Amino acid sequence: MRAIWKGSISFGLVNIPIGLYPATHREDFKFRLLREGDLSPVNYKRVAEADGKEVPWEKIVKGYEYAKGKFVVIKEEDFKRVDVEATQTVDIINFVEVNEINPMFFDKPYYLVPEKSGGKAYALLREALRKTGKVGIAKVVIKSRQHLAAVKPQDNAIVLELMHFADEISEHAHLNIPSTAVGKKELDMAESLVDSMTDKWKPEQYGDDYKDALLKMIKQKAKTGEAPEAPAPAASKKSNVIDLVSVLQQSLNQTGKKPSRKPSKSAKKSSRAHATKRKAA
Repeated sequence: MRAIWKGSISFGLVNIPIGLYPATHREDFKFRLLREGDLSPVNYKRVAEADGKEVPWEKIVKGYEYAKGKFVVIKEEDFKRVDVEATQTVDIINFVEVNEINPMFFDKPYYLVPEKSGGKAYALLREALRKTGKVGIAKVVIKSRQHLAAVKPQDNAIVLELMHFADEISEHAHLNIPSTAVGKKELDMAESLVDSMTDKWKPEQYGDDYKDALLKMIKQKAKTGEAPEAPAPAASKKSNVIDLVSVLQQSLNQTGKKPSRKPSKSAKKSSRAHATKRKAA
């Protein structure tokens, strides 16, 4: 695998030569538009809205719509005037506690791999981050765009995770989320249900069912010309929950586990009272 970017990590006076490698990959299915009769691929045409005429590439310019129907043309030299200097450096600005960062800020991870001369400094930064529980907050320019990023340890590697800037995160205050009081009995049962369904994190046990089914269907249709029978639609679940306690109890029963939480003080008092009455009888 080739590095998509080469530069260095900089913090204080320390400079570590590194290469940047993708840490994730996604295999999206690509479909072509075809003419039904002979399966000839259909190409897109660039057509102007004003008169419906096709526009050749050499007559196309980039523009920004600053008001409804009003555009300003942006040329290549204009982009260069506002380019952030690409220093090829992951410039760490400061270090913060990792648990202070809202996970919504994280976007896409990359592996940072040291060049030959940077191994020792790389290991030193990795262990310092691991021991302090902190991440480095940096700015880096990749493909002419500046990104906010977190530098953090991952096993024996250092990961650069691109982040959203604060003004890119949408607030939820404008959404209609009701403030509903929660009863203690429901909350206790909900916590018991969470406990009964808790397991160790094993990422390999979660697969993309849709992708697997789609690939299976494509392979069968390519081989036989016929798609498999569609599965029967699953019964829809009722969304109007009337008795929440009953639904929680049914869910607990389905897990096959009893609530692991200790009974509340009021429940203990009630049990003792019943026991006293039985003795008196």
